[in-house]
Amino acid sequence: MKQLIQIAKVFSDENRVRIIALLMRDGPICVCEICDTLQLLQPLVSRHLRQIKAAGLIVSEKKGKWMVYSLAEESGELSCWFDAVRKIVPSLPALVVCSRYAKETEKLHLLKE
Repeated sequence: MKQLIQIAKVFSDENRVRIIALLMRDGPICVCEICDTLQLLQPLVSRHLRQIKAAGLIVSEKKGKWMVYSLAEESGELSCWFDAVRKIVPSLPALVVCSRYAKETEKLHLLKE
């Protein structure tokens, strides 16, 4: 019951729904890309991401100095919520790629080779 309430709270905010829709379309992505694409301030995005993660809808992974977010695996319970987002969220702006993150991931990729 508690998780259902947390999920409902996540979907009660337009910006959180937009973040989820962006992750559905373009994820995994870093915080700066979410901020730049949706034109939201970083502290606000980080607060929203904490709430979405607490509800079990997304996961995060540290890549170098970057925190990258992606959708949690779509289980039966989450599928209906994600389906609703797919149906009702209008088109989003194109992803604004964070050049700093892109350069850093390219360096990490080269180091692994």
